[in-house]
Amino acid sequence: MTETQSTAPRAIRLAILAMGGEGGGVLADWIVDLAEHAGHFAQTTSVPGVAQRTGATIYYLELFAQSASGASGRPPVLALTPVPGDVDIVLASELMEAGRAVQRGIVTPDKTTLIASTHRVFAMTEKIALGDGRTDAPAVYDACRSAAKRLVAFDMAAMANESKSVISAVLFGALAGAGVLPFTREQFEATIDRGGVGVAASKRAFGLGFGVASGEQVELAPTLASSLQTGIAPREENWIAQAMQEFPGGAAATIKAGVERLIDYQDEAYARLYLSRLKPIAEIDKKRGADSALLLNEAGRYLALGMAYEDTIRVADLKIRPSRFARVREETRLEDGQILQISEYLHPRLQEIAETVPAWLGKLMLKVAPLRWLIERATTKGRVVTTTSIRGFLLLYIVASLKSWRRSSMRYAEEQQMLEEWLATLKELAQRDYALAIEFAECRNLVKGYGDTHARGKSNYLRITSVMQNLLAQPQPAKSLAALRTAALADESGAQLAQEISRLELAH
Repeated sequence: MTETQSTAPRAIRLAILAMGGEGGGVLADWIVDLAEHAGHFAQTTSVPGVAQRTGATIYYLELFAQSASGASGRPPVLALTPVPGDVDIVLASELMEAGRAVQRGIVTPDKTTLIASTHRVFAMTEKIALGDGRTDAPAVYDACRSAAKRLVAFDMAAMANESKSVISAVLFGALAGAGVLPFTREQFEATIDRGGVGVAASKRAFGLGFGVASGEQVELAPTLASSLQTGIAPREENWIAQAMQEFPGGAAATIKAGVERLIDYQDEAYARLYLSRLKPIAEIDKKRGADSALLLNEAGRYLALGMAYEDTIRVADLKIRPSRFARVREETRLEDGQILQISEYLHPRLQEIAETVPAWLGKLMLKVAPLRWLIERATTKGRVVTTTSIRGFLLLYIVASLKSWRRSSMRYAEEQQMLEEWLATLKELAQRDYALAIEFAECRNLVKGYGDTHARGKSNYLRITSVMQNLLAQPQPAKSLAALRTAALADESGAQLAQEISRLELAH
């Protein structure tokens, strides 16, 4: 390389990785406007994607000072796509987007400043996994820190929520605060002013992002712990506190959460049933002198989840809660005078409808051919229900009001019987092999979800329970059961579970 080539003017290269609805395009437009008003040529291109959550998009920008364009006075030729190893600044609207930039090679330790939000928006593959499909966030963060020359990372989503703006405005502030572009704060803020939309909120978000990135002291208002209404009245909290005294501290937090969930799901009596079912497990741990109460903690977790199974009543209840409407209003940044409309796509099957109504009626629906045909025909296609309309809201309200009938439903009887059998096996195993009992408690994690997901998980769970007697003859039954559970969570078809059962020679 000659001396002339090494000192030749060079474009500033930026990449923005964002998801649909987060204002990535607005952020790119702001940077272009900022650069052009500061005497730079600017170019932006974008490649949309539809495979990630709400559609991840990569925006690529190049900025070149007009004063450096040479004697010709002609604009430079700027690239359309980022080249791995040659990007100066990467902005990521979420931690996994930052990780994706690292994976693509556009973040490098010799060149790139990575500015990223540390919050997570889970991908569809993470949400639908049979087990815990979440990506290890600390590992992604460590990879970003190792790959970048400089990492500026904090929870920008929280700042956007606090300022009632969008994350792109916080990113813009962080870009200014990081000092990696040859522009002043005043020039950045003037860009927002020229945009003319949501200026006040965008400036608040900009200021928060700028403050953290530049090292200023920024005070954030305390965020709400949860938007979910637990439905626990003060009088109920008293008996919960008394009930917790019967359980060791190692499992108290889990059990208390279970009680609150079940009061919200059904009623106080249902939560008391939950506690009575756990007392024998607590006695087992107490006799062992287990301060950590490992078995009780796992049993409490999965018993609460099992008792609060998802059915059409629960789905309808959650969709019409005031807290949900408030959350949607907040997420959409609804302004005064704007109208919000929420439409839900619902597709209940005959089996799910039969499981919701009283058992005698549900059995009639499944057995009487004309009635079965009529319901199946009516439910062949899903329905779009607008819950913000009176008609749509009342429809789901009626379904949710069936909560008082839940105990008489066919599904309730089936779920309670399966839970009782699980608890009985759990207590029996705990007397013989404590480690095996803990692994069996974990197997309840297979039975979850709604519709087809629930049916597949239940099938895999029952398949494992059918070979439990043969499993006890294994040299290391707990290890073998863990292998079966892992195989069951590996795929939805159950093929890997069948292979593992065959490998362990557990089939009847």
